[in-house]
Amino acid sequence: MRRYLLLIATFPILGQAPLTLSFQDALERARKYGIEIQTANIAELLAREDRIQAKAAMLPAVQYFNQFIYTGPNGTPTGIFVANNGPHVYNSQGQVHEDLSWTRHAEYRRMVAAEMVAKAKADLAARGVIATVIQDYYAVAIAQRRLANAERSLDDARKFLDITQKQERGGEAAHADVVKAQVQAEQRERDVSEARLAIDKARLALGVIIFPDFRQDFSVVDDLDQISPLGSFNEVQSLALAKSPELRVAQAGFEQGQAEISAARTAYLPTLSLDYFYGIDANQVAIYNREGQKNLGSSAQATLTIPVWNWGATESKVRQAELKQKQAQLELTFAQRQLLANLNSFYREAQLAQTQLDSLRKSVELSAESLRLTLLRYQGGEATALEVVDAQTTLAQARNAYDDGLSRYRIALAAVQTLSGTL
Repeated sequence: MRRYLLLIATFPILGQAPLTLSFQDALERARKYGIEIQTANIAELLAREDRIQAKAAMLPAVQYFNQFIYTGPNGTPTGIFVANNGPHVYNSQGQVHEDLSWTRHAEYRRMVAAEMVAKAKADLAARGVIATVIQDYYAVAIAQRRLANAERSLDDARKFLDITQKQERGGEAAHADVVKAQVQAEQRERDVSEARLAIDKARLALGVIIFPDFRQDFSVVDDLDQISPLGSFNEVQSLALAKSPELRVAQAGFEQGQAEISAARTAYLPTLSLDYFYGIDANQVAIYNREGQKNLGSSAQATLTIPVWNWGATESKVRQAELKQKQAQLELTFAQRQLLANLNSFYREAQLAQTQLDSLRKSVELSAESLRLTLLRYQGGEATALEVVDAQTTLAQARNAYDDGLSRYRIALAAVQTLSGTL
């Protein structure tokens, strides 16, 4: 029964209208349901709890304990074990404990830096999900366009097949032209089937990210024609350097390395612990003993621990922390170089794709005009069926190339916007 209920919940309800999602809708859903973001957010929350625990370790701790100790009697007031001070010992005390240690403070600063690293990694995971959504969203959009182009090409092929059949019946065309047109029409039908499969596969890839359950009954808004300006490179570069999560991760890692060095060096310093006890530590549970002396009272103690020798372990830990910081410095420098390289690459690709759009659009117009003129020439007996088929193929390729150019520009532009933190 549970299996059947799961299958029913997995598939959409009959009669329910499919969703139509915009790019922003897809982004919001990915931020909500993306497994990478959720995992990174949990890691950030875990780091936050570590910081809270490290801060609590610096504050006084209060506890209350109760204890009974039985010692075998031997005829003396203390019993067999002298340290127990009697056959029956009762402890009921409250204790306040405080460690005055530089190590506690250094550990807290290290946990603060670790939380900053986790937060930066969460932002980085969010950006990674955005990059994936960009690819998958426009894969669905371009697949939808490919299907529309395939259906238009199929209509063109069927029209040409109809023309050749009519001309064959009128004795104006050979049967070979009909065969050629039939082959072209069947190829276009296969193209339509492949385009539909491509849409389903693209929807599956996107649906895994933006839905909490398995779902593919949706479509996306085709905004490929809405071309946004690219902006100047200097402005984009300034934003990227200021908002890049990669740089924040590397910078936070470097600061964490500094905190680890400080924490390692505190092992050279002495530590002081303070304890205050109030309650009963006596041979009977009573405020006054049998002689009328008071059992309820308090005591305090202070312990100073001075490190002397540990066979170079502290020095080794300091060197280890310094090496980690050096590695973090190298990663920070590399992250800066990698960011600028990626930004230059995506920006130039967007520039090139933008400059080619007019040429690709013009190619579509010229290919459509070429097909129209070739059909007229064929009907007038001045062109062959092969020329018409070539013109149809050229037009189909031009349409797909134009849509690919639009997709290329939008993906490159979104990548630039992601790196600069404007998306």
